[in-house]
Amino acid sequence: MSPSGKPVPPRDSLTSEINKPDFRELDLGSPVSPLRSQPRGLTTTTTTSSSSSSSSGSVTRHPPVIGRSGSVRGSQSGSSSGNLRTSQARSDSVTSNSQPLVSSSTQSSATSPATAANVLPTGNICPSGKIQLTGMTQSRSRSDVLGSGTGTYGHGSIMRGGGGSSVSPAKPVAPVTVGGSIRSSPAAMLGSDAEEVKRVGNEMYRKGLFGEALRLYDRAIALSPANAAYRSNRAAALTGLGRVGEAVKECEEALRLDPNYGRAHQRLASLLIRLGQADSARKHLCFLGKPSDPMELQKLEAVEKHMSKCADARRRGDWKAALMEVDAAIVAGADFSPQLAMCKVEALLKLHRLDAAHSKLLEVLKVELFPASCSQSRFSGMACEAYTHFVKAQVEMALGRFENAVMAAEKASKLDPRSNEVAMLHNTVTLVARARVRGNDLYKSERYTEASSAYAEGLRLDPCNAILYCNRAACWFKLGMWERSIEDCNHALRFQPRYTKPLLRRAASNSKMERWAAAVSDYEALRKELPHDKEVAESLFHAQVALKKSRGEEVLNMEFGGEVEEVYSREQFKAAMNLPGVSVIHFSTASDHQCKQLSPFVDSLCTRYPSIHFLKVDIDKCQSIGNAENVRVVPTVKIYKNGTRVKEIVCPSKEVLEYSVRHYSS
Repeated sequence: MSPSGKPVPPRDSLTSEINKPDFRELDLGSPVSPLRSQPRGLTTTTTTSSSSSSSSGSVTRHPPVIGRSGSVRGSQSGSSSGNLRTSQARSDSVTSNSQPLVSSSTQSSATSPATAANVLPTGNICPSGKIQLTGMTQSRSRSDVLGSGTGTYGHGSIMRGGGGSSVSPAKPVAPVTVGGSIRSSPAAMLGSDAEEVKRVGNEMYRKGLFGEALRLYDRAIALSPANAAYRSNRAAALTGLGRVGEAVKECEEALRLDPNYGRAHQRLASLLIRLGQADSARKHLCFLGKPSDPMELQKLEAVEKHMSKCADARRRGDWKAALMEVDAAIVAGADFSPQLAMCKVEALLKLHRLDAAHSKLLEVLKVELFPASCSQSRFSGMACEAYTHFVKAQVEMALGRFENAVMAAEKASKLDPRSNEVAMLHNTVTLVARARVRGNDLYKSERYTEASSAYAEGLRLDPCNAILYCNRAACWFKLGMWERSIEDCNHALRFQPRYTKPLLRRAASNSKMERWAAAVSDYEALRKELPHDKEVAESLFHAQVALKKSRGEEVLNMEFGGEVEEVYSREQFKAAMNLPGVSVIHFSTASDHQCKQLSPFVDSLCTRYPSIHFLKVDIDKCQSIGNAENVRVVPTVKIYKNGTRVKEIVCPSKEVLEYSVRHYSS
């Protein structure tokens, strides 16, 4: 702000390309640059009429003049209305951004063709290695040599006392790899010129080499720590690397160095929009009293609208609407907002999609921490950082990790002690954890009725907790109250569909009540979740046998865990085909590679489907069986049901074979 109270405009223009660094090229006063080549053999002389210059206000550009001290002086011609003023650069060491101009008093030497032939642009290298100087060549006793060749002298540096045509040798530049190609090291090439280091950093940024650009900006900052532009450019490189929190800190540092730096305000506003910090973003976007970028303002307004709707839906408990508004806010521009991500976790949890909520929570926790300036902003009445732990406590409690839930709730309470919602959750989590511990202790003491009451106390505080329902179902099972056990298992599975413990307890309760079809269904579901659990496989076998007996079917194989039976004769084969139930015959040869791969899988199916008869026929040993069954290709699998062939598969895949076995076993 100026002393009069009016806002001071920024010293550089603002652009809409917020995430690009400040590309402000500086010409350091030498028409010969090792970074910009010129066509050989071209000599340009510019002639201008002084009368036309004064009447039109035009400016004539000529090569700069080197004074006795070796410094480059620039001037300009034209009327007072056409004078150019060079702007003050942000760099501490560089004072001019414009190319030097010559005054009209020197134009007389340029108007004569004969004279013009003897005047070379300053810095051109003569055949002798000397510098040809305008109007001063005859009076100098020492020659100045322009650094050239492989020497790293800076941008157009003049070497004193060249001594005739000799040029001092320079050390070779060690090559380094940048972006997969070999080039000269920027640090070795640029020396201690901070502005030149920044310029090369800008080139790296344009090419998408954000890591290399960041290292160059770090070098520029080390050379000139008080330069706000370097900090702003470093923020751009960090943004390109996805390190948004660090980028925010760099923008804040740039504004500390230069409070009126417009580009830093605009870049910080863009970053805050991505973080979902709408109020703070608006302050920086409108720091001059009006928005500096209309497009960013539209993005900000869209994010504000969806975040407001999201908070309203959360307060109403409309979690589907909250989830929809979260996604809309992220699409609008708040793609890096931790509070929106945590709101999505909470909505998924409340919609009983615990697996998705837990997976999303793990993603959010891997994101960098809040910047200090953002951690105390509020979302839905809570400090943003406290909200993170608030949601985490709920997920941990739903997963049955009550100790972790208590720790997360305590942390949220410390971060936002004024929030009633945080205080209520902290109290609830603490009491539920105590009820669960008391119930577990009573269960271990075989005091099942009292244990069920303790679990019920926890469910009154947290009526959607699948862990407590499952624990209480165990109490009812021990008390022989099968119906109540099944009822609590159903509640637990409604909140956590893939929770195996209540499924196992429900299957056991159904078995106790001789509801064999329901028990088989539960055990089959458990086999999918726990394919290598022998206890589940054995329980399934006995339930299947009991179901067949209840239907009046004859069951011969009453033993669990049989192996694949190998068939050696046609009589043995015929007897196996006439067995009631389902029989699976695997025709193979010991020498076939595909048969060797399929045999272990058939063995595993025998264990997983114990009610089915599995047989193996080696057609090399029993050619008569192979001929009788017309087996021409191995491996071949045939499925018989009650003595009738129902399926034949030639060279089956594991997936097809298991599907067929499962289909005919039901």
